[in-house]
Amino acid sequence: MRVVFMGTPDFAVSSLDAICHSSHEVVGVVTVPDRPTGRGLKMTSSAVKQYAEQHGLPILQPEKLRDPQFLEDLKAWQADIFVVVAFRMLPQCVWAMPPQGTFNLHASLLPQYRGAAPINWAIINGERETGVTTFMLNERIDEGRMLLQRRCDISDSDTAETLHDRLAEMGRSLVVETLNGIESHSLTPFSQPVVENPNLAPKIFKADCAIPWDKSGEEIYNFVRGLSPYPAATMSLISTTGAELSFKIYEVTFVQQNDAEKGMVDTDGKRYLRVGVSDGFINILSLQPNGKRRMTIEEFLRGYNISNCILNK
Repeated sequence: MRVVFMGTPDFAVSSLDAICHSSHEVVGVVTVPDRPTGRGLKMTSSAVKQYAEQHGLPILQPEKLRDPQFLEDLKAWQADIFVVVAFRMLPQCVWAMPPQGTFNLHASLLPQYRGAAPINWAIINGERETGVTTFMLNERIDEGRMLLQRRCDISDSDTAETLHDRLAEMGRSLVVETLNGIESHSLTPFSQPVVENPNLAPKIFKADCAIPWDKSGEEIYNFVRGLSPYPAATMSLISTTGAELSFKIYEVTFVQQNDAEKGMVDTDGKRYLRVGVSDGFINILSLQPNGKRRMTIEEFLRGYNISNCILNK
């Protein structure tokens, strides 16, 4: 089939690559416009655009998905089907355009974790299993009829990064399998099961990343690894002079202990930094001070004296 692929981040590149190496033809790629990023505000292309340029694929980067010129250019590709992986919500004038419709790859076991950040929230919520789902797009976000689904275990040591990579690999094969099934008419879309109060996966903003120190050690451990390495959990300390020291936290362990003092910051100034919680200690293993590089706790303690700092809750 003639395929138009729509996507943005690294997660989507794996599926695009799989289609390019399948029996189907990618006739065009739709991705977001280049954006200024970093301190120098350098114009940066999406991961999907970079892949498309390297492989000579036609590219469209619309600001508005209802723009008449974009719709005309999209229609001119004469695609049989659109495939969407980690893109934007599409208007009906787009998803209803190709004769075989449009399907999406979502990184969860729908109907659970509808939304923008399913990988992060599955780990944050302590799930033991997740997966990938392909489904036909309709006018409601992540609620279209399902096509195929694959399951994946979540280990205690998984982070958002390790789970992302595993699901991207699962997704690439599922996307091609879905294309093959649609082409051969062997797949019949079916309604998503009705689940009372399903878990959702809303977009995570900077304000959502502060570590919730009032929760249990296991919940905090899951919170940190569910945001590692991006967007990263955050914490701050207050020095004796009243100055605030802010950090991104990438790696912690939890040690259960009944006599831990909740909110206490404990360090030997050389090898460890730990924070007391309701049922033990959170040991911080790697972090990134504001404006600095990521470092181990030993590297950090060599350059910072935090012996009298208190936790900024």
